[in-house]
Amino acid sequence: MSDRIKGTALIAGASGIVGNNLARHLVAEGWNVLGLARRPVDIEGVTPVTADLTDPASLRAALSDLAPTHVFITTWMRQATEAENCRVNGAMVRNLLDALQAAPLRHVALVTGLKHYLGPFEAYGKGTLPQTPFREDQDRLPVENFYYVQEDEVFAGAERQGFGWSVHRPHTIVGYALGNAMNMGVTLAVYASLCRETGRPFLFPGSSQQWNGLTDVTDARLLARHLAWASTDPAAANTAFNVVNGDVFRWSWMWGRIAEWFGLEPAPYPGSPTPLEEQMAQDGPVWAELAKRHGLVESDLDRLASAWHTDADLGRPIEVVTDMARSRRLGFLDYQPSDDSFLDLFGRLRAEKVIP
Repeated sequence: MSDRIKGTALIAGASGIVGNNLARHLVAEGWNVLGLARRPVDIEGVTPVTADLTDPASLRAALSDLAPTHVFITTWMRQATEAENCRVNGAMVRNLLDALQAAPLRHVALVTGLKHYLGPFEAYGKGTLPQTPFREDQDRLPVENFYYVQEDEVFAGAERQGFGWSVHRPHTIVGYALGNAMNMGVTLAVYASLCRETGRPFLFPGSSQQWNGLTDVTDARLLARHLAWASTDPAAANTAFNVVNGDVFRWSWMWGRIAEWFGLEPAPYPGSPTPLEEQMAQDGPVWAELAKRHGLVESDLDRLASAWHTDADLGRPIEVVTDMARSRRLGFLDYQPSDDSFLDLFGRLRAEKVIP
């Protein structure tokens, strides 16, 4: 990356799976990086900025003396209903952009996801869905969706404040982050560790369609590179993008790869879902004991595993694959083998004493 396109990046949600990996990538590329979160982030080379996106006054106070050129919105807050998701998450984007009206913004990047095509949690994978592979020019679904509200806030801010924008729609994100609400990779690592320690069968928890059908995922490291590219390459300005690794796989194959890494035999698929929320419902004390015995850094199972979200992804009754042609045409050619995404993550989790 040349000096011409480096700048000051403000990452909203720097402690999360996307923000954490993006911050590390931008620091390595020579950016000045500001990490915005409700609690101070501890990432080498990142200046922590503490504020609450739902509190306009705290944002104004925290950002008044800062001058970011690029903003990356990588966070959201889950609410009880989709109407509340729309209200709260739309306000978070609006509050952030309002607090930066005096900043020399060149570009704002928003990370959403494939619920753009699949629908929100309340109507997930239901009704008439676009054909797969999902493409960026497919129409919005006729339902409430907080991703649409977030997009509209970015579009309005761009009109008002004159910055360029990009929207990034990853599939399930695989990467390093702890305490994250949408973290399949860490959840599966914890589940596999529990199966190995207790002798329980390593059961694929999802649907037969996911076990047998094709799918894809998004490595957080590739997503970080995609965000940096779209935010600095003029060809990518004012565009929405899907972001996936570039390969496809079947879970019937990937499950065996994961089992092998943990020294497990993959159990035969039981024929119907066996959700992780049910399988792991009583595992809090088991994990706490395991963490004590192995000297792990986190003994609270709820801080590591997001069984509900992994169940939602793996329990889909439909095929989910994603088209990346738009990025390829505009010059983003990165590729990441998906089994390496999982195995690299597991290696890091073990090295940092997150799993035994």
